[in-house]
Amino acid sequence: GALACAASGKRLCGVSEWGKACRGPDAKPWGYGDRREPGRCNDRGKNPVLSLYGRGHWNWSTMNQPQLNQQDGTLSRTGDHEGCTNGYGVSDMVGNLHEWVLDSKGTFQGGYYIAVTPNGAGCGYLTDAHAAWYHAYSPGCRSCDDHAH
Repeated sequence: GALACAASGKRLCGVSEWGKACRGPDAKPWGYGDRREPGRCNDRGKNPVLSLYGRGHWNWSTMNQPQLNQQDGTLSRTGDHEGCTNGYGVSDMVGNLHEWVLDSKGTFQGGYYIAVTPNGAGCGYLTDAHAAWYHAYSPGCRSCDDHAH
């Protein structure tokens, strides 16, 4: 994630920087408001590994197949959930994909289309359960630009 961001002239967001961008100028826990509104963001998806392979098939091969996030009820295009934004105009920071942030522990934030609450809620969702080298179908990254306003 960090190398891809650097190649585009940007960088991964830091933990607190990501949180501020998610909460928006009004510092709302869900970006769009104070309480979760299920379905406002891409936060009610299905588990693509289970639907393609069934239970007990959690391995590097099954969890890294491109077709996982191409199934209905999984990944959405940015902006498809119009209400999933905040006063900064930043979209889809809750749900859709876990977002890597610049942290040596391999932290990602925001949850993804299956889970937006078990490790905090909404903009407060944060997990460092995976090493920084981890890869699978659920994480992605959002780049930050020092010149953005």
